[in-house]
Amino acid sequence: MAVAPRPPPLPRPRSIFKPYEPHHLQHALPFLLLLLVLGQPSTVQAFLSPFSLSLYSFIRYPPRIATSRASASSTAMAADNNALSRKLLTSDIPFQLYNTASRKKEPFKTEEPSKVSFYSCGPTIYDYAHIGNFRAFLTYDVLKRWLLYSGYSVEHICNLTDVDDKIIKRMARDKISLPELTEKYAQVFFEDLKALNIVPASRYPRATEHIDDIVHMVQELMERGFAYESQGSVYFRVNKFPAYGKLARLDFSGMERGAGEGGGINDADEYVAEKGDAKDFALWKAYKEEDGPVFWETALGKGRPGWHIECSAMARTYLGLTVDVHAGGVDLVFPHHENEVAQSEAANGGKRFCNCWVHNGFVNVENEKMSKSKGNFLTLKGSLKGGLELRAFRYLVVTSQYRSPLNFNKEGLEGAKKTVMRLDKLRKRLLDVVEKGKEDEGGFGMKDVIEKALKGFEAGMADDLNTPRAAAALFTLVKGAEKALKSTPPFLPPSEAREVLVALERMDEVLGIFYDPPSVEGGVEGGEEGGGPVIVALNDLPVEAQELVRRRGKAKENKIWGEADGCRDALKSKFGVILKDVKGGEVQIMKEG
Repeated sequence: MAVAPRPPPLPRPRSIFKPYEPHHLQHALPFLLLLLVLGQPSTVQAFLSPFSLSLYSFIRYPPRIATSRASASSTAMAADNNALSRKLLTSDIPFQLYNTASRKKEPFKTEEPSKVSFYSCGPTIYDYAHIGNFRAFLTYDVLKRWLLYSGYSVEHICNLTDVDDKIIKRMARDKISLPELTEKYAQVFFEDLKALNIVPASRYPRATEHIDDIVHMVQELMERGFAYESQGSVYFRVNKFPAYGKLARLDFSGMERGAGEGGGINDADEYVAEKGDAKDFALWKAYKEEDGPVFWETALGKGRPGWHIECSAMARTYLGLTVDVHAGGVDLVFPHHENEVAQSEAANGGKRFCNCWVHNGFVNVENEKMSKSKGNFLTLKGSLKGGLELRAFRYLVVTSQYRSPLNFNKEGLEGAKKTVMRLDKLRKRLLDVVEKGKEDEGGFGMKDVIEKALKGFEAGMADDLNTPRAAAALFTLVKGAEKALKSTPPFLPPSEAREVLVALERMDEVLGIFYDPPSVEGGVEGGEEGGGPVIVALNDLPVEAQELVRRRGKAKENKIWGEADGCRDALKSKFGVILKDVKGGEVQIMKEG
């Protein structure tokens, strides 16, 4: 059964005139009103007809969407923003944030004073997210918490991709509808966010909720000459946008005319004949039989949106033409974010799409890149057991330098667990002093220690979210408090213990370590596709697959590598079986979930 089609958008007008930019509208209004008064509505209609798309954009996408559009969670955060508006101890130190576009730290600036428009790329909701994904979401969280701590109000939009090739393949494999599949994993994602104490975004819009917005944006690009139709699909004309490649710093010289459907540079044999240039990327994909029930009947024809245009349309719908911050993993710089820049700025008359691009580094597992073939794709539910490990994982991630690669291993997690337990122990002892201790005239002189620690913490965060430096400042306070509690007799009176607790809580507004995680159950270790490989026994495989495993083993013994690789490839493509060679000559057999 097909997904319910959306009503068709406004027809796309054609004109030889250059469309108005939205800010030109104010100059034309007096003249148009005069014509109406003089009884010439047909003249007004003729004047406006070529510019209807620009007028639509002006009405639907003002420079900044009012906060009244925010959800209940956004309203709650607005209250938090007021509570967190305070004078920083380090107000003389400007907040510097590394901008991928310039490859340097820049003073943080916003389009509107004290207000931040923040767009981040969310998950494709067809499977469990892995720990690499959650490093990105935790990076967004620390940035947002620091902005709130600093007194900004934040309108944060995090999209959910709920229509793409992977989703369609999963629907066919599992014989499940689009809403059933995506709703299941959307709820899993929200549970994981809660388990990691991540502050909710203002909204989590889905691509399927914004087909009209996407279609209108594609129409605008076609009207401006930046897009063209070919065999039912619509493509962005990369050569029409001279700044293409600037964000990722691509050098097209000496390259083949090659780019995949997503916009990446590929070999010539991957050239798609229906495109004008192989660098061009899909904005709207014509319906194919393998798409099954996933399509929309629109003015663009029967089909579905491309991945990149989804984010551009939703960012414009909720945050206006320019966003202050756009965040994502470093793997999204190209092609996804490069394509976002091109299509957004082309549709918006050249207005800058994003002021600051923030990208986090990869997560490696035991110094190896996460890979399904290596069996080291780890989900939150499959790799972390219990509340302490969840909090330790959060601590491990948020106190790492967000732009550098992070190596996840058992030793690092154990070290983070010990640190979290040490912090918990200190807080408990401080609470005991507050409740049961006796005031002492002398005290331990913690005021200077607290002020120094808070200043160091804020200075670290203001330096491109330097959380290692901020954590070091936190531990100057921890060590000072521990020293006071260990002294004989104890020299930490309740008043000073209370001040230490307040300082810890203040830093925790950014780090988010002190919380009680909900239970996380039912997950599996594995990859982004198929719920991840699950270890199985040889006898659990079909007879033909067992024979392929044995043949590969013999081929390896005889060093017939071509045959061994062929068996391995056949196992994966035909049976979803992955083989992992481990130490001692053993072979681990895994089946995709």
